[in-house]
Amino acid sequence: MVTIDDVRQLARTLPRAYEALVRDRVKFRVGQIVFVAFSRDETVMGFGYPKEERAALVAAEPDKFLMPEPSDERYNWVRVRLSAIDEAEMRELVLDAWRMCVPKRVAREFLESPLGELTSNG
Repeated sequence: MVTIDDVRQLARTLPRAYEALVRDRVKFRVGQIVFVAFSRDETVMGFGYPKEERAALVAAEPDKFLMPEPSDERYNWVRVRLSAIDEAEMRELVLDAWRMCVPKRVAREFLESPLGELTSNG
């Protein structure tokens, strides 16, 4: 099972990413844009995801993925139960969410670097 500490370890390696505590919830941001956030009990992770694709994602695996809270529906956002994913899937979800927030050049340079290759391949 993936934990918040697994996500934290990955997020700390991502350029321009930082951790914030907002209303007792851990969030990871690039600038002011949140790309990953956790429920207060740290069992559900919200992450950036294309709005037009999220209904299909949730419908395909409803035991794993959840639609965003009503207050977050206007954002490119979806949620996942941490108990339902492994570390490789977590890395993919977090990296894709982060890539939505940084300039393409920053993402490309990181992913082509030795640390980026190690991060994306596990």
